[in-house]
Amino acid sequence: MKYTEEHEWLLPEGDLMVVGISAHAAEQLGDVVFIELPEAGTEVTKDEEIVVIESVKAASDILAPLDGEIVEVNEALIDNPGKVNEDPTGDAWFFKMKVSDMSPMDDYMDEAAYNDFIA
Repeated sequence: MKYTEEHEWLLPEGDLMVVGISAHAAEQLGDVVFIELPEAGTEVTKDEEIVVIESVKAASDILAPLDGEIVEVNEALIDNPGKVNEDPTGDAWFFKMKVSDMSPMDDYMDEAAYNDFIA
């Protein structure tokens, strides 16, 4: 698992990349009340705003961590956005994407570096 400075996590799963937000980000947001996910089949560019997440404290945009195509979204979050607070790095993943260029992964942090970053 790798982490971005925007508090997203990325987990390779076969030829796909699973993306969600870190436990730290979920904690900072507070109770998540709404999530707007992209549609499967959407082509995205790195750093493009693709997810809107709203909590009792704030609204945030989640950026595409890599270039590629969204191939699956976590529909369960639409009906139960609070799942992000319960299991942010597990069942509450946002989307899976087919990545066109994996090289930016080298720039992202491993768990130890991310923990130092948020300390």
